[in-house]
Amino acid sequence: MSTAKRLRAGLVGLGSMGRHHARILSGLEGVDFVGVVDPMGDKHGAAQGAPVLSTVEELIDLGVDYTVVACPTALHETVGLQLAEAGVCALIEKPLADTVDGARRLVEAFESRGLVAGVGHIERCNPALRSLRARLEAGELGDVYQVVTRRQGPFPHRIADVGVVKDLATHDIDLTGWVTGGAYASIAAHTVSKSGRPHEDMVSAVGRLDDGTMVNHLVNWLSPLKERFTSVTGERGCFIADTLTADLTFHSNSAVATEWEALQAFRGVAEGDMIRYAIPKREPLLVEHELFRDAVLGRPADICTLRQGLRTVEVAEAVLKSAIDGSTVHIDRDERAAAE
Repeated sequence: MSTAKRLRAGLVGLGSMGRHHARILSGLEGVDFVGVVDPMGDKHGAAQGAPVLSTVEELIDLGVDYTVVACPTALHETVGLQLAEAGVCALIEKPLADTVDGARRLVEAFESRGLVAGVGHIERCNPALRSLRARLEAGELGDVYQVVTRRQGPFPHRIADVGVVKDLATHDIDLTGWVTGGAYASIAAHTVSKSGRPHEDMVSAVGRLDDGTMVNHLVNWLSPLKERFTSVTGERGCFIADTLTADLTFHSNSAVATEWEALQAFRGVAEGDMIRYAIPKREPLLVEHELFRDAVLGRPADICTLRQGLRTVEVAEAVLKSAIDGSTVHIDRDERAAAE
């Protein structure tokens, strides 16, 4: 990095997630953190010495190469379009936008100008899921049958503009497609709202990927139990990832012959060895920033693109439509939801 161009980076938003971005940006190799925008000021002293500005225009005037957008989801489109118009690359927090149309406008704005842009689907940078994806790509599980996720915990008071589907379930929608390499073909869901807010608090969804893989998502923010669970079951066993602890475990199908007559009629149902992998555990947000920095510099980097972020928003909208209509929503090859 010492011989490469130093990038000038900005940040929009000093909320719960923005404060973490500020911490990473202030120490990121090859990057100068030049300013942050938050009309509310730096209430928590999180700006790391960078000037705190009131408008995106002021940040653009400082001459930034890229900006992290960590303001409320409803503002992603407005801020993103401002940055694209100014020729500034952007890493936009998930979800990409609060509507499918808004997400599409962002894709068009950055792609038409040839600007590097990505979505902060941070689970892609979790060590357990990165290891899981590599093992699936290497064929260690064989055919994949099912992906199950559970994501629950106490209500996050930082969220006011979207419900649990767009705030939390988008993590699981994105990681499912990313680790398997598949795309959603259909989804059916139920939601409930118990907090008195205008948005849903719980969702249960079942779906199918384009290769026939089953998917199940249980997400809520009304539980005192905090859980981040992903399991992938296939012909050779089951991977379980705990993204809170970044642990990955493999439960293999037994290679030992069973003498129990009742089980002999089934293949692959006997319990085999269990392996807990020792994997390097780097902070996911730092990895995300390093990847995006490298992408802006023109280096190979596996970032979540805006088009991938758009597909996640489309599936999230399909989940909400299914919950409202009581229908199974089919998603065509362009990832546009159409009711059955």
